[in-house]
Amino acid sequence: MIALVRRWFGAGEATLSEATPRDSAALSRLHAMSFQRGWSEAEFERLLLDRSVLVDRAAFGRELAGFIMSRRAVDEAEILSVAVAPPRRRRGLAGRLLMLHLRKLAGHGVRRVFLEVDEGNVAARRLYRRAGFLEVGRRKEYYREAAGAPATALVLRRDLA
Repeated sequence: MIALVRRWFGAGEATLSEATPRDSAALSRLHAMSFQRGWSEAEFERLLLDRSVLVDRAAFGRELAGFIMSRRAVDEAEILSVAVAPPRRRRGLAGRLLMLHLRKLAGHGVRRVFLEVDEGNVAARRLYRRAGFLEVGRRKEYYREAAGAPATALVLRRDLA
């Protein structure tokens, strides 16, 4: 019983580290839990092998709890995805991952970070606003909601330097 409680509620802090291609299956499962169209294990493996892609992960023991992924191009980066396992949400883990990731990007010479977020994703918008991202554009009908209705993507930016 104690093991089950620790598994779901965690004992201590998550370990944050860089993901490797060995994490592809776990990342794919977590992505599928978090988004309408999850990325396959093969897609994750290709991204993790790309030298311009940076992926940080959070884990409690061997349990993947969250990740953040971005692609760098010269002095800019785009955050491609952020996901946290449902039982680990609303505990600050995404914020910790995001701030670690932004520091790493800055260390790689990135000066500007962009991302797209569904206008209706209130939790994600709050996370990015707290991290200093500002809206710089909109893409109408960019996403499809579960029911098939079109949704607007907000384009956000944060300057690191």
